Amino acid sequence: MLDLRAGRPADLVLRRATLLDPVAGIDGVHDLVIRGGRIAELAAPGEADAADAEELDAEGLHAFPAFFDPHVHLRTPGQEHKEDVETGTRAAAAGGFCGIIAMANTSPPIDTAADISALCEQARTQASIPVGFTATVTVGMKGEELTEMVELRDAGAIGFTDDGLPIASARIMRRALQYQRLCGGQIALHEQDPELSAGGVMHEGPVSAALGLGGWPSVAESTMIARDCALAAYEEARIHVQHLSAAESVEIVRAAKAAGVQISAEASPHHLCLTDEEVRSLDPGRFKMNPPLRREADRQALIAGLRDGTIECIATDHAPHHTDEKEVPFEQAAFGVTGLETAFAALHTELVMPGVIDLALLVERLAGGAAPFDVPRPTLAPGSEANVALCDLAAAWTVGEDGYESRSSNSWCEGRTLTGRVLVTVAAGQVAFRLRSFSLGVAA
Repeated sequence: MLDLRAGRPADLVLRRATLLDPVAGIDGVHDLVIRGGRIAELAAPGEADAADAEELDAEGLHAFPAFFDPHVHLRTPGQEHKEDVETGTRAAAAGGFCGIIAMANTSPPIDTAADISALCEQARTQASIPVGFTATVTVGMKGEELTEMVELRDAGAIGFTDDGLPIASARIMRRALQYQRLCGGQIALHEQDPELSAGGVMHEGPVSAALGLGGWPSVAESTMIARDCALAAYEEARIHVQHLSAAESVEIVRAAKAAGVQISAEASPHHLCLTDEEVRSLDPGRFKMNPPLRREADRQALIAGLRDGTIECIATDHAPHHTDEKEVPFEQAAFGVTGLETAFAALHTELVMPGVIDLALLVERLAGGAAPFDVPRPTLAPGSEANVALCDLAAAWTVGEDGYESRSSNSWCEGRTLTGRVLVTVAAGQVAFRLRSFSLGVAA
């Protein structure tokens, strides 16, 4: 249920690359050989036969299984001036991603089989990397009536979500889980009690009090997660919790997993790297998001959840906006930031380089978003489809200095100098991205 634009299968040899695939147990220097879009061989350094293949001297560079993002906003249909299939997948490829899942809270929302069919067809002509499309759980995202979930799945919907809004009614949520057992597909949940969060524009705490901004308590998230864990357990259904932000939420997910609930969870780079202290700048372009940035204790809880597997994947929640929506007072600005092009570099800079987590864990979690949606996990194992991110871990670059592949520029990393950059991305066996300043020169 992933679609992309057909291209030429790659024939490529990465000479002397340092390969790291923690799931497949690959860690060492090899010649990585890609033929016909598949990983043909991991040869001894410098010894692969490169006949009829393009060669790249990758000595000193790292090759990972390309990343998979289960939470991206492409803004199509209806708001293509912010992002569309072409620009969004191009931005994803630039960030090392070999697949993404697009959210359904577009304008209008994606809630009919015709919507899904049209988007899948669009991806087959425009997408640089494979993309799957979700449909809404409720008609018009109004939370009152379920969509035709079986019909939507038959049309190609990879899953269901009202992301951007919670499913406030427990009755509707339970019915959705019952229908999921008939049609399959993941239900991805934006967990927010709208009564508890009403009027909030940032985390409720000392910083919101000091700034005089409406507070959004973490309990607005955690109580909804607890409710939906109970419903999923009762219906023997599965759920995916989006963008965890609070320590209480991590504990609830951890306990639910221990009790046998079929639940997966994601965290976003900005919640793993930042706290609500950033909001003191009153810069909505970089620091206003939903859910909001929270305390340092919450950030540390997310990192702990990433380490122990409570949180099995990292998702960017890439949310492009036009500048007019962000260049307004903080209270009036739209929620959301972009993240596809910076996710790896930001997390490598903020978490790996200081020794907070190791590189292998980051690589594993960046590819982990495939499994909750029944997509094969990217791997460097011979015989598999080629999905590879070639990175220079020493490359320092300033975000935004050379522009963006995305149509929008509301990056939380804008102006930051990051270390670690994606140079080449191979997705679904095709070369999807090459950094403009990087030459695929022939190895010596």
